Amino acid sequence: MNQGKLFQSTVVAALAGFIFGFDMVVISGADKPIQELWHTTPLFHGFFIMSMALWGTVIGSVFAGAPTEKYGRKKVLIGLGIMFVASAIGSALAQDPYTFSFFRFIGGVAIGISSVAAPTYISEISNKNNRGKLVGMYQFNIVFGILVAYLSNYFLQGFGGANDWRWMLAVLLLPSVLYTLMTLGLPESPRWLLSEKNDEATARQNLKEVGVDNIDETIQEMKASNEQEKSHGVTKLFTKHHAKIISLAFFVAFFNQASGINFLLYYAPRILEEAGFAKNNSLLSSISIGLMNLIFTFVGLWLIDRIGRKTLLIIGSFGYIISLSMVAYGFMAHSSPEFMLSFLLLFIAAHAIGQGAVIWVLISEIFPTQVRAKGQAFGASIHWIFAALITLITPVFLDSEHGIFKNNPWPIFAFFSVMMAMQLVWIILKVPETKGVSLEELQKKLAS
Repeated sequence: MNQGKLFQSTVVAALAGFIFGFDMVVISGADKPIQELWHTTPLFHGFFIMSMALWGTVIGSVFAGAPTEKYGRKKVLIGLGIMFVASAIGSALAQDPYTFSFFRFIGGVAIGISSVAAPTYISEISNKNNRGKLVGMYQFNIVFGILVAYLSNYFLQGFGGANDWRWMLAVLLLPSVLYTLMTLGLPESPRWLLSEKNDEATARQNLKEVGVDNIDETIQEMKASNEQEKSHGVTKLFTKHHAKIISLAFFVAFFNQASGINFLLYYAPRILEEAGFAKNNSLLSSISIGLMNLIFTFVGLWLIDRIGRKTLLIIGSFGYIISLSMVAYGFMAHSSPEFMLSFLLLFIAAHAIGQGAVIWVLISEIFPTQVRAKGQAFGASIHWIFAALITLITPVFLDSEHGIFKNNPWPIFAFFSVMMAMQLVWIILKVPETKGVSLEELQKKLAS
């Protein structure tokens, strides 16, 4: 049983998550230096500099479904690597805000596509007993990339003088080149081969390559699932037959961003300065946020196939509500920086063990094979649209000179806390448990 090849393929595909996490957070170290270098207004800075990559992820995720269905998961994963390399070089060498924004946008498009293709690919080569933790490795790589970005920014501070930020962004070239080379050896998804190409021989070979023992039974189950979808005439995503799973994908993605997670990750140094930390200490404290994220992602991945997706979402919701409420209170009462940091770390832990561990797993497993990439694209695009909106408007509220809440951002955290209370109600009433169920069984279970 070749579980080694399964793990290896998962790690390679999930490396796109590392680049995703690193790219998403490395900009936090370039935030203020770029604004000072090019003298941008808060609105221009928010739209072009800070959120342009996120608008790229929106475009990438919206349009990723069709090529992932047509050309296969592997070819799309290879293409991502080339885009990552171009983005790293271009953004590090940019001489004006528009060129910088263009290459950040290219990287964002690649990230958006990766959030569709990588979880889809991993879910299709895994089985019902390990699917949660294997797809969750994509999320683990995201938070590992976030931690490495915080560490990289901290250690590169002062390395290149006024060009520190260029070195921070250039580091991304190394994992991008490595990822591109490694994807060339991936086996194609056997479920895609059978569903889209009717290539049973290669599907069998690839099932064997990733360590599936009961290949005949798996092939028959996949064929029956394909026939079920065709019998309903629902090879399109937006049909009444898929209404329940579309709703699940929408709300898990919406609430993920309504927690404020990207707001904190993108602006961690600035938020910590608002909380009372000196500039150097705020960068160092950002590392503690990345480390907490990594530790509790480990915990979430260890638990996801044991206690289930729904239970983790409930635990995370309670953590969100408590931490965000206390951060709002801390800003309002001008509490100590240590008080603020402790509850910001609790917020990160709650996200990592709940929404962080679950979102990509849940979206990747609830859709039938014929529309899985399109369904993943829908869920990812909702996630990125709200991520981009939140990152775009944040400087308008947070900027120290012109922001609406420039003296005290407590209403932002209070708003996120209320949204997480709404999430808890939705989870209890609407979210089904999906652990320990094959993709084909889930298809029957979740059909409207």
